Amino acid sequence: MTLIGMEVRGRLVAVAGAARSGVAAAELLARRGAIVTVSDLRPEVESADRLRALGIRLELGGHRMTTFTGADLVVLSPGVPADQPVVASARARGVPVIGELELASRFLQGRVIAITGTKGKSTTTTLAGRMLDAAGFDVTVGGNIGAPLSAQVDQSSARTLHVVEASSFQLEQTETFHPWIAVMLNFSPDHLDRHPDVRAYAAAKARVFANQTGADWAVVNADDPAVLEMARVGRAGIRLFSRSGALAEGTTVETGWVVNRRREGADRLLPLSAVHLLGPHLVDDVLAAATVGVLAGASPAAMTTAVEGFRGLEHAMELVDEIGGVRFINDSKATNVDAARQAIETFSRDLVVILGGRFKGGDLRLLRTPLATRARGVVAIGEATPRLVEALSDVVPVRPADSLPSAVDRAFEWARPSGVVLLAPACASFDMFVDYAERGRRFKAEVARLRREGA
Repeated sequence: MTLIGMEVRGRLVAVAGAARSGVAAAELLARRGAIVTVSDLRPEVESADRLRALGIRLELGGHRMTTFTGADLVVLSPGVPADQPVVASARARGVPVIGELELASRFLQGRVIAITGTKGKSTTTTLAGRMLDAAGFDVTVGGNIGAPLSAQVDQSSARTLHVVEASSFQLEQTETFHPWIAVMLNFSPDHLDRHPDVRAYAAAKARVFANQTGADWAVVNADDPAVLEMARVGRAGIRLFSRSGALAEGTTVETGWVVNRRREGADRLLPLSAVHLLGPHLVDDVLAAATVGVLAGASPAAMTTAVEGFRGLEHAMELVDEIGGVRFINDSKATNVDAARQAIETFSRDLVVILGGRFKGGDLRLLRTPLATRARGVVAIGEATPRLVEALSDVVPVRPADSLPSAVDRAFEWARPSGVVLLAPACASFDMFVDYAERGRRFKAEVARLRREGA
């Protein structure tokens, strides 16, 4: 089967995983005449009726070996590990195995702007899309957030700019994926419960640059040495951004403005006063998005309009409420150690942090210094509680809580009368919740309960 061009009519395709990316891939394939089977470990999936209406066969409650080894193509949802036995057996038989992002990219007519990194992908993707939309471009936004790329194919034309959040899980299964602009925001250890080690995680991330040419752009964080090293192995032109201001050329901050610094001078892009995001690290995301805007040809006015109207994403340094002088911040998307560290460093004192969940790897001891100077204490939840006690309890009090409601109650009492309660777990949510979004919504519900109780 020749994959370049993706003629799939009449071909047997197995799609592993019936979450939103797998469903979008299956629908894309079915509309193009493929004979599609969607396989999922769950006994029931919400999309069953929708898929069957398109003639898609469902295989629920487990993966059957023959479905994969007998296919002409296997497509993996991002949540499905590539080392599953059925996938390995299909590969051993010569069956091509690709991810949903790779599949979709082969049908696109427009150009791709791919945004990756350990932290800040969703904010940067959203901001870049808003800037380009305000500038009048034909834009779609999605990937790891919003609509999967497979769901955007029918909207794609030669004029379309596809702004895509790309995770390591998506990128590791790419072969020909070719972004016109590839953005790498930052890099720190993460997802070590899925990737075998940090090198494998880095290799997956670096694939965003793999197929770029000299006509493309790599937008990279000049303040992150690991990111610079990844970008140098590619062939694209490199455009730098830096919050520190130590750039001769690139996007940086100068006298209260985000500027595009050139050899001939600096062009003002937008005032920092237009940024309404909590946390200095989120300025990096603004700089990266503005760099995309410069490369695509968006005007400073369009960038300013987009940033002024953006108050941040849900679950990303989201101000939930202030009750009795205590502010509640929801950063449930801080699912790794470095993200939690940046969230903690946003505040100067009187902080109570809710940490914990399912540990994904990294060094929790990196939180010791920022906590020691800023925090009254830590409330620990979930499977990682013993790790948190061991790593942190000699520099800051750590109080375990057996549920999120009790954690919120303890943190509130601890933070009174004028502190901050920060949910920045540094861990995945899967031991207690469906995902980080459910964890964040539950946190906000508990804060609303405190408000109702007259706390």
